[in-house]
Amino acid sequence: MNRWMDNPLRAKLTKLLVILVILMILLLALLFVRKKYTVTTVYVNGNTHYTDEEIRNMVMTGRLGDNSLYLSFKYRGKGISGVPFVETMEVEILSPDTIRITVYEKALAGCILFLDRYMYFDKDGIVVESSSVATPTVPVITGLSFDHVILHEPLPVENAGVFKEILDITNLLDKYELQADSVLFEEDGNVTLLFYGDNIRVRMGGKENIDEKFMKLDKILPELSDKKGELKLENYTGSEETVIFVSS
Repeated sequence: MNRWMDNPLRAKLTKLLVILVILMILLLALLFVRKKYTVTTVYVNGNTHYTDEEIRNMVMTGRLGDNSLYLSFKYRGKGISGVPFVETMEVEILSPDTIRITVYEKALAGCILFLDRYMYFDKDGIVVESSSVATPTVPVITGLSFDHVILHEPLPVENAGVFKEILDITNLLDKYELQADSVLFEEDGNVTLLFYGDNIRVRMGGKENIDEKFMKLDKILPELSDKKGELKLENYTGSEETVIFVSS
């Protein structure tokens, strides 16, 4: 009788022991994975609108957001979209504790201020984003005439060719690493740049010698950081006599 009772009990105990061993193995495996694949180093490239920390917080979400194994499955073969100002983001696992996030931002030519909102548009004048905050690397464009703005549609300006001119100017600002507060496009085609909280107005004139004008501006502008006035470069031809600064 006791022998008959022992067999089922021994079987239950053996089964329980096996389950405990399996659970212990799984727990140890989980601890190993958790420790070995915890991300401690994150490289972020290509971001200007968002900080590195903001990008990390967008990508490394959830309870396992700092686990490279989880991230490799989550983002394998696909990017991250749906983020304002960002076309897509790619996540690359460099090692168990290191990842790289590459940000591909939307190509923005400029923005206009409309009803207390900054409306960002691309090279074709299509409004791609709206924000209550200005992005320092994207100049505010003034001088354009329009009566309404619709997201994902072109700005309703009379001369659509002005967007190429805007892109040319913003590309030159990027080329010489100049950060203008705003860019004024006048009806006659002349351009005025404003720097240092609008303390310095730079009259660039038309397209003639525009690259040379920016080259000269790049050398002069740092000397004007503590001044207020107007720098006249519209007639610049390479001669110092054609560079005029008028204090105000």
